[in-house]
Parts: sequence; structure tokens; C-alpha cells
Amino acid sequence: MAEYRIVLVDSDASWRKNFKAMLVKLGYWVIGDTSDGLTALKMVRARQPDLVIVDAALSGIDGYEIARIVYEDKLAPVIMTTSSPSLVLVEKAREARIASLLVKPVDEATLLPLIELTMTNYQEIVRLENQVKELKEALETRKLVEKAKGILMQKLGLSEPEAFKRMQRQSMNKRISMRQVAEAIIMTYSLQGD
Repeated sequence: MAEYRIVLVDSDASWRKNFKAMLVKLGYWVIGDTSDGLTALKMVRARQPDLVIVDAALSGIDGYEIARIVYEDKLAPVIMTTSSPSLVLVEKAREARIASLLVKPVDEATLLPLIELTMTNYQEIVRLENQVKELKEALETRKLVEKAKGILMQKLGLSEPEAFKRMQRQSMNKRISMRQVAEAIIMTYSLQGD
């Protein structure tokens, strides 16, 4: 079990105090707790927790809006707590991209696996998103390199291997990436016109 850093948001101060004690007993760090949404968002941005646990029913900015913002900004997964679960609540939670829903009252036996699975799933999602981003960048780089090779082949009468070697040498000599070399070639020849 990892020592996750948690921000806790609930308007009920006594519930927050008891829940915080339960989290600490389970080995988690509660790095902030508050009763309102605006303070919660500021706290999440400033303290960068691993997990946010927020009650659905808050005054001002409600738990759904907090969850939506935290999700969109990729700050942390959100577990939402509620005293009265319903299909409407589940649908709103889905739309807000909430990682898990926790029904009050909460006990340690339910809380521990919920937090651990939420964090494992979130970390896997982040890993996959990063992998997709890297693959998109690699594909874009490859497209640019191919385009630049085509330009060198056409303008300088080079074979494909010669054009590629020229780009590689330029990359090594200037200590810049192949993508930067390709972009420079494309820009240079586009400014010269056909």
C-alpha cells in the first residue's frame, strides 16, 4: 500500500474529522481538508494531491464541478462520497468523470480496497495516455521526416537513403532532433517556393 496524499472535501466538519482519522490510520496522508469547493480547488492546485475525496453536496461549487475540473486538468482521480445514492447521482458522477463512488457511512474494510484500486486504475490510465501521446508524436515526427526526405530527393536529386543520411548527419552535427531537422528543411523549401 502506497502512502497517497489526499485532499478531503466535505461540509460536515465532524464527518471530515472522523474520516481523516480513518485515512491516517490506514496509512494515508491527508494534506488538506476543507468544507467548500473554491478552497478545495485552490488546495488541489497548490498541494498537488494523489487523490481527492469530495462530497457530492457542497454549497457553491459542488462536488461534481470540482471533479470535472480536477479531471479535465489531469490533477488527480476523484472519489465522490454521498449519503443518498441514486441513478441520477451515478449519471452525474459518470459525466463528471469521477473515478469511484463511496456511500456513507464508510468503514475501513470498504475504504482501503476502493482507494487502492482507484489509484491503480488512475495510474494505468495516465500511463496509457502518455503512451498514446508519445506514439502520436512519433508518428508526426515520422511524417515530417518523410516529407523532408521527399523534398531533399526532389530538390537535390538524392536517393532516399542519401536524403536520410544527410538529415541524420545534420541532426548529429547540430545536436538537434530529426524532427527539428525535418521542420527546418520543410520551412526552408516552403519559403523558397516551388
